[in-house]
Amino acid sequence: MGDVQPWPGSGHPGYPAQQAQPMAAQAQPMAQMRAAHTDRDRTVDVLKAAYAEGRLSAEEYSDRFDAANRAQTYGQLAQLVADLPAGPVVTPMAAPMAAPMAMPVPPTFLPPTRPAPNNGLAISALVFGLLCVPSVGTLAIPAVVTGHLARRQIRQTKESGDGMATFGLVLGYLSLAGWSLLLLLGAVAFSAHGG
Repeated sequence: MGDVQPWPGSGHPGYPAQQAQPMAAQAQPMAQMRAAHTDRDRTVDVLKAAYAEGRLSAEEYSDRFDAANRAQTYGQLAQLVADLPAGPVVTPMAAPMAAPMAMPVPPTFLPPTRPAPNNGLAISALVFGLLCVPSVGTLAIPAVVTGHLARRQIRQTKESGDGMATFGLVLGYLSLAGWSLLLLLGAVAFSAHGG
């Protein structure tokens, strides 16, 4: 794992009491990058989980917690959790060819991914479905058509909006059924009065 070593804190059995050695800037440029408050918070979350699971004693947790709040770089944070599950392993940007491959950074320490955008037809289906009741059902057919098209596109593109498309479909079908029933009852009433 390159120069990132497990936390050499005092009182930890198996590790001598020593200060963490700084990493060479050329071998681990990412390890020298300045850490933000959110990076420290994520490291503390890993430490909390390790303490709750019994991987760290109270003293080890306290020492590492204090060190995480003082850490200035990714490398310092990585050293605190290198011997714990889900701890970050700094991946070098330009590691020397002879250096061993570092493991990728766990998902816990990656920036959040952006959710998939909503499908435009799904939004249209929902709007048509909501508007079809006050508009005497004239928008029920567009709600049903766009709802089916949106669901087909969503299956292919993996976009968001399946719930909106389904809701627009349901409203469209309910509106069609309601207005059809109303027209049928009107026709029956007209024929009863006319006959």
